[in-house]
Amino acid sequence: MPIEKIDIETFLKLSKDFPVLDVRSPGEFAHAHMPKACSVPLFTDEQRKIIGTAYKKQTRKIAVEIGINYFSERMKSVQKETAKIVEEWRKNHVVDPSKKIDHSTLLIHCWRGGMRSETVAWLLSLYGYNIYVLKGGYKAFRRWALKQLEKEYQFNILGGYTGSGKTEVLKEMMQEGIPVIDLEGLANHRGSSFGSLGQEAQPTQEMFENMLALELFKHQTAATTQTAIEDLGAAKQQIIWLEDESRHIGSVGFPPAFWEQMRNSPVYFIDVPFEERVDFIVRTYGEFDKEKLGMCILNIQKRLGGLETKNALQYLEEGKVKECFEILIRYYDKLYGNGLSKRENSQSVLNKIPCKSVDQSNAKHLLNVL
Repeated sequence: MPIEKIDIETFLKLSKDFPVLDVRSPGEFAHAHMPKACSVPLFTDEQRKIIGTAYKKQTRKIAVEIGINYFSERMKSVQKETAKIVEEWRKNHVVDPSKKIDHSTLLIHCWRGGMRSETVAWLLSLYGYNIYVLKGGYKAFRRWALKQLEKEYQFNILGGYTGSGKTEVLKEMMQEGIPVIDLEGLANHRGSSFGSLGQEAQPTQEMFENMLALELFKHQTAATTQTAIEDLGAAKQQIIWLEDESRHIGSVGFPPAFWEQMRNSPVYFIDVPFEERVDFIVRTYGEFDKEKLGMCILNIQKRLGGLETKNALQYLEEGKVKECFEILIRYYDKLYGNGLSKRENSQSVLNKIPCKSVDQSNAKHLLNVL
């Protein structure tokens, strides 16, 4: 079967319909990869290190011979792993009825688009697969991702004090077909000191950027397609909704150009009463282990202050969870208010929308106001 090398734009378009195999080592994949790619490593981390050392300190020929020996041991298992991936893809992937999908097609990449991807492509082509290899490998994708994060976009920012249910509002907007990027969902973190509770491990900074770049590209592509359908004119910018965030969400941060655009975008601030927000936070975090909650409070004790930290911990120990969170929400309200005031032209970009409670219906209320 044929093997064809393609550029990153073509590769990404095809990745909507066909499985992507990342044949780099497990360590490379774990650090960061193309979202939705499947790991089918040609070499283990240790094998890759041995081959690299031989290449640098001995000769290319010796490195290739070592690689061939490892590859000969791996050939059968690569095919079996690929067959499982293809079967899972067929079961779970929703196919556009208008497309004729060739289920023997695979997309493959390594680090630079060199020997590893070409070797696996050759092997799988013998089993009847139609193979596309990414020119430049993961490095090409990474360059592309960084460029997406530097482009200009139109954002609307959903603001609100802690406990306003901003994430729930954005999810409801998603259901209505409005372009939204769930930044906290990508980061596996809810943004505050308590944001990691109940969440999976956060991605690396590089992986976070990769996911964000693809989300931006998805909305940009959708806007271009819709414009073409409507009037065959030039692509118009689509307004994307984001939640107002600090520069960092847990351990990951926003690239400078993207962050600057967020800070200069209009803010729609859902203004929910304090008591309603306290009740929402208690429902969200109140059932977590006291020890974990206490550690989260201690993480911000320098900024919270000694007395307030002591009071919050004491309320927590006594089972007065609401009183504990009242202290913390007042702290975060002050912190968030300071952040709003530091925006350039803060008065001209801030739009307050009064809301009676924390509820998904605030999404429709917000859209009606707009």
